Amino acid sequence: MTPVTAPWVRTRLRAAPGAAGALALLVALTACLAAAFPRALDRYTDAGLSRAVEQTHPDRAGFLVSAGPGPGDTREHREDELRPEDLAAHYASIVATVERPLVVDGSRSAYGVRTTYPLPVRDAWLPRPDGVPAQMVLAAPSALADHARLRSGRLPRATGAEVTASTARVEAAVTEETARTLRAEIGSVVHVPGRPGLAVHVTGIVAPRDPDGAYWSLQPELRAPALLREPGSQGPDAATYWRGGLLLAPEAAPALLGTHGSPARYWHLVPDTDALHARDLGRLSTAVAALESGPGTERLRALISPLADVETGLDDVLTSYDRLRGDIGPLVAVAASGSGTVAAVVLLMTGGLAAGRRHAELALLRARGASLRGVAARLLAETAAVALPAGALGLAVAVLALPGARLLPALWAAGAVTAVACLALPLRAAAAHRAVRVHGGRRDAASARASRRRTVAELTAVALALGAVETLRRRGATDASVGLVSSAPVLVGVVAALVLVRLHPPALRGLARPAGRLRGAVGHLALARAGRTTVSAVLPLLALLTAFTTAAFGGSVLAGVSDARDRAALYAVGADARVESTGPLPSGLSDRLARVPGVRSEAEVSIAHQAKAADGRQSVPVAGVRPDAYAALAARTGLGEFAGGELARRGGRDGPLPALASPVVAERFGSAPFAVRMEDGSFVTLRIALVRERTPAVSGEEFLVVDRAGLSAEAARPTALLLSGDRLDADALRRQAGGGPSVQLRSEERARYVDSPLQSGAERVYTAAVAAGAGYAALALLLSLAGAAPERAALLARLRTMGLTPAQGRRLLVLESLPQAVPAVAGGVLTGWAVVRLLSPGIDLTTIALAGASSPAGRAHLRADPWSLALPALAVLVLTVAVGVGQAWWSGRRGAVPQLRAGDGP
Repeated sequence: MTPVTAPWVRTRLRAAPGAAGALALLVALTACLAAAFPRALDRYTDAGLSRAVEQTHPDRAGFLVSAGPGPGDTREHREDELRPEDLAAHYASIVATVERPLVVDGSRSAYGVRTTYPLPVRDAWLPRPDGVPAQMVLAAPSALADHARLRSGRLPRATGAEVTASTARVEAAVTEETARTLRAEIGSVVHVPGRPGLAVHVTGIVAPRDPDGAYWSLQPELRAPALLREPGSQGPDAATYWRGGLLLAPEAAPALLGTHGSPARYWHLVPDTDALHARDLGRLSTAVAALESGPGTERLRALISPLADVETGLDDVLTSYDRLRGDIGPLVAVAASGSGTVAAVVLLMTGGLAAGRRHAELALLRARGASLRGVAARLLAETAAVALPAGALGLAVAVLALPGARLLPALWAAGAVTAVACLALPLRAAAAHRAVRVHGGRRDAASARASRRRTVAELTAVALALGAVETLRRRGATDASVGLVSSAPVLVGVVAALVLVRLHPPALRGLARPAGRLRGAVGHLALARAGRTTVSAVLPLLALLTAFTTAAFGGSVLAGVSDARDRAALYAVGADARVESTGPLPSGLSDRLARVPGVRSEAEVSIAHQAKAADGRQSVPVAGVRPDAYAALAARTGLGEFAGGELARRGGRDGPLPALASPVVAERFGSAPFAVRMEDGSFVTLRIALVRERTPAVSGEEFLVVDRAGLSAEAARPTALLLSGDRLDADALRRQAGGGPSVQLRSEERARYVDSPLQSGAERVYTAAVAAGAGYAALALLLSLAGAAPERAALLARLRTMGLTPAQGRRLLVLESLPQAVPAVAGGVLTGWAVVRLLSPGIDLTTIALAGASSPAGRAHLRADPWSLALPALAVLVLTVAVGVGQAWWSGRRGAVPQLRAGDGP
């Protein structure tokens, strides 16, 4: 055979431009989605890591290197160590010690000298709330002008002779908060005790540029004074005092040696969050460990001082993030593998459809002496001419749409899609034309017996599926089992498809016999054709069942996550909104809140968190309620439903008050009456009449709920309001509540659980993957029906010549399609339900739902979502019927003559 030439390829593409365009569109879309998936993973995992570090307090997210003076250092050596030049040189050495990929953010890092002990000052102009002198923390940080705005005066500086430990006067700046609280002004002098003492003159007032940033977080007193209790004093009469901070010039740091504050050098290194990548998590952990307690620490001690110490909480942040990513990753892999399998099936079906359309042409080439290798090479050249530019276009779109991620994984994904698209047609044609045949057999008949190779392959798939499911149920979904988790639903779908392919033809042939006794030939003909057609091949069924299982699993995951957040928010708030105060609520507040738009009902509750049993040793929260209103709230929320009359006192005013208790409290006190001392000092005798796991008023494992009418007037005053309603306005509720009571909304509490881009990004990728899998499954169904379209059109044309009406033609095509669609739908629903039930013991949704936040709802389980099972099934049936009706209508418009050609056979 002659070598493949471009004119031949160009001719074939011009002969079928529609098919070439459809293939190019399919490859471009699939390559774009495949390349976008790893880039989306990179983006949201990197964003999650950056957010985890940013949300951590700066003193934990960074590295604090500190070093005090050595025991044998001379005074001159100690002074030189505190000078800015020496500190800057050591800062550069420390930064050079940090190993990649950990990068230091120089704009947020700082160094300097600070006192490690606060110094009491006795200046009369400083406030003394309880007669206790104020304390001051002194620091000489670097680059103060870069991190603060000058409001008045000027920044401190060291003038005159070089500052030493014996210097008696230095300059300092204070923040606006410090000046306002401690009544400091330009020209104020703070006398710090020491040897011989230090007079600090305030020359400037500054405002922090980033008050919550790392620069001001190391010593919060430098930004704003703190009112502290004197050590050893307790109770409401405890003495308090102020602790503030003074900011010296870096050149004045040696003067701190003359105080009693034990000055020490410090270098605060903050990681650059833009340089943090989740793919480098292992290397990041190694770099942190090396600097915290490894070779990096030894190098720092050799460079700075043997007493140098390194502190950081970044290792804990990375560990928590790795745990969150490890729990979320396997779940996302399920959607990716399911959608990828369906997309691959569609690409293979596209090649098979093209091979079937050109069967006569390729058979003629083989009959005229064309080699199998030559035919495959020609077909490969055809598909490559279309698929390669389309795959490159899809990759480019994904890269442009999702910047800031790695290129190589996207390139591999798009390349894999392009390779499958290029090889599907040549391989399918080579398999179909291995032997030269002059006449082919009937193409609408199913083989009566499967080969031994197929049986072995099916049994292998069954064994793999059983092993994956069993292992996942035993070990759970961990980061080490990502491949196992992702392959389990796909393998179950493969097994279900193989079972349906085995059972489908015999079942339909069995139904065709009793249908032949019915009146009319349409039903019998449809079942007879469906029982021997090849439309129900493995690939279409595999695509549909994999899409069903992926959609069922994905919908169940998303529904389980949403349900877990709803339950956690409800358990934490107890209603749609909660207004609570540490003391009694203001009078009239209930009426004002009832007028807020959206509020339907409210329940007043008086909660005594420190109520104690008669012995005074054990405390238990006691909630006083109006039984009817509270019972209605419990019924609406589903938290410990009960009848309001069950809390009514029986036996007169002297009898014990019935109480609703948690199981823990019920086990502690039993069914006998017992006395409880309320917070106001009054006593009430209770008897546990009801036991419920939860109650709206109190979250936790210990609580008692009683009728407020049985409490004293002081103890019955409401301290909380539980509101029910739709779309509650948080701002309006807070305006009506004023500044005292706290307002907590269920919707805000629910939003608090989604605090990481790792969660939200995983949910978006999961949803997109499930939607893409559903779209490809619909395309697979259309391709399977399109493969039999010419044959069905010819059949309708012949039957119309025999008197078949248009209505009977539509009914015939619909009835012929439904025997393939209905088993696929039933098998898909059953398979999806089975996958969720089989995998639920090994899947924990708590992490992806709540991101490690403490939840009163407990563990979030995976459960089947009815909508995720019903909607795909309904869509498949509607699409099948629509295609049958549309094909019959289109065939009727074309007429019978164009579709009847000499030599056509059934």
